[in-house]
Amino acid sequence: MGKKGKAKNTVNKAKHTKLVQQKKNKLRKEEALRKERLKAIMERAKSKKS
Repeated sequence: MGKKGKAKNTVNKAKHTKLVQQKKNKLRKEEALRKERLKAIMERAKSKKS
């Protein structure tokens, strides 16, 4: 027989999912920012070279 009432840990799962998504978004944002900085550095180096 199944339990009656509210599911046991849906709240914790929801919180965990939210936190994991925040972490992934933060990593994506940092990676994109790093790529932009590298791109800018490469452009500066290329312009100084020529």
